[in-house]
Order: sequence, then structure tokens, then C-alpha cells
Amino acid sequence: MTAGRVIRSFPSPGALPYGLAWDGARLWHCDEATRTIYQIDPDSGRVIRSFTAPGSASWGLAWDGAKLWHCDGGARRIYQIDPVTTRVLRSFVAPGTGPISLAWDGARLWVGDYVSDLIAQLDPLSGRVIRSLTAPGGNPEGLTWDGHRLWCVGRQTNQIYSLDTFTGQIITAFTEPSTGATGLAKSDSLLWIADSIPRQIYLVEVS
Repeated sequence: MTAGRVIRSFPSPGALPYGLAWDGARLWHCDEATRTIYQIDPDSGRVIRSFTAPGSASWGLAWDGAKLWHCDGGARRIYQIDPVTTRVLRSFVAPGTGPISLAWDGARLWVGDYVSDLIAQLDPLSGRVIRSLTAPGGNPEGLTWDGHRLWCVGRQTNQIYSLDTFTGQIITAFTEPSTGATGLAKSDSLLWIADSIPRQIYLVEVS
């Protein structure tokens, strides 16, 4: 089992923090209570800008290099959003009834579903399921991609896992900083974690 050392943390801007995404310079974050997507300064935690999310249950976020992807549990839809204009560019129905987390692997989307406990790889144009993995700790409330591996939250075990996306095998695991991790974003060797229990966003070094 690997270790996760908290480098710093700051309060989340809303009452029910969920998805996280890293665009190379800033954090993006969504909150279910405020139904808002925030751009955040990663050093201070200051909100740079924000806009209203397209659905009623703002859960997962991912960054594809130019655009944001967002999944909404109320509408059970996945949206591609222009972060400059905040306009929805496309959307499609999520493959399961509990879409709660998203990751972008450079070509495909991954969506975690808390009802089926599956993590599905999707064609981002059609929403078609290419293949799926079983979430190792159940209820995959956070997902992110580091260029080689998929990371996911196991809400039932309070663990964060990295996975081989071909076999689904667990590569590493560590205990989350608190007990309510809901969002993940990878930045080089560091991992951002949104947590709904203390309403904090943590920066963690993974060894």
C-alpha cells in the first residue's frame, strides 16, 4: 500500500463539494449544493470565476485539454462545456443510473457509476460504452487519469486506488485524508482530493 501525504488544504467554495479537474494551471470544481462550477487558484483556494452547472446534481468533472466534461446525476447526462463561454457543446445520456465521476485519458472518457459500482470507458462523441471495470472499493465518487493509470475513490473502503485500465488490477492504494472523498484530479506526482465531510480540497503527495 502506498502513502498519501497532505501538503496543504483549503476550504471548498460550496457546501457539497464533488468533481475536480486540473487544466495544467488551475483547478476546476463543481458543487452539488450550489449547482455551480468553479475555477480555483490552486495556491490560495480563491475562486477565480464560476458559472451555473447545466443540471441539478453537479457531480463529476474532467478536462480534455481544451474543454470541460461534466456529469449530472439528476439528469443522468454527460455534458461537454466550453469553459470560456460556458456553453454546452454536446451532451448524451450516461450509461448507468448513477453517474458520479469522470476522467479523460487523452482520447476517451471514463465515468464512474455509484449504482452499478462500474467504471466505464466511453466514446466521447457518441457516449457508447467501449468497456467497463469493477470499482475496487465500490461507489467510485472520484476519478482521474495520470497519463498511465486511472485513479478512483472507493467510498465504501475510504481508500483511493490506482488501476491498470486493461486488467482492472489495483496497482496502489492509500487511505484518504478524511472519510468523504468525492473528487480527484491528478497534477504530475500530486493528487487533488475534494472531500465532503470537512468540505476541504486537499493536495496530496503520493509516494
